[in-house]
Amino acid sequence: MSEPATTTYTLNSAKLTASQISGVRWAFAVGGILTILLGVFLLVAPKASLVAVAWIFAVYFLIAGIARIARGVVAREHGGLWRVLTIVFGVLLLAAGVYIFIDPLLGIGALVFVIGVSWIVEGVASLFDSAPDVSRWITVLYGVISVVAGVFVLANPLLAAVTLLLVTAFFLIAAGVVEIIQAITFGKQVKRAGLTG
Repeated sequence: MSEPATTTYTLNSAKLTASQISGVRWAFAVGGILTILLGVFLLVAPKASLVAVAWIFAVYFLIAGIARIARGVVAREHGGLWRVLTIVFGVLLLAAGVYIFIDPLLGIGALVFVIGVSWIVEGVASLFDSAPDVSRWITVLYGVISVVAGVFVLANPLLAAVTLLLVTAFFLIAAGVVEIIQAITFGKQVKRAGLTG
């Protein structure tokens, strides 16, 4: 019986031409530089970054709201109650989008509030759902951390948002540095093999 074929998605520089290797290295370099610049922007302008995130959510809510309203109006095959609820939900999404555009920081505050509540609910659920076995302490620890993190977020919504933004910024900078290192090192072994062969 033959083994099932497996597909891999890793880049193997040994199977690429010199021009393809050059293209991949340029892609890594450009991607790394842009990622680092985005991370630096989040660090030096956290308030502007929060506003930008809020506006992204606002645009999403506006588009989703319009889509919901249109679906409620057009979908005549569904019952009247479903259509009314869909239209009402669409109007609420539209209102949320407009509101966030008017006051983006308050919109971020509302989003952080939802995150905090969800973490608390998740933590409490984990504490109640923990099975009485060897791994129970891990579940309990996760539940306690989730509840504490949720309470912290609710007590300090702006600080939590900025902290999350800073963590994201450092992650982006680290990811950008890795991409630049890949741009420098990708295909080097193939080049050395060609010189020594």
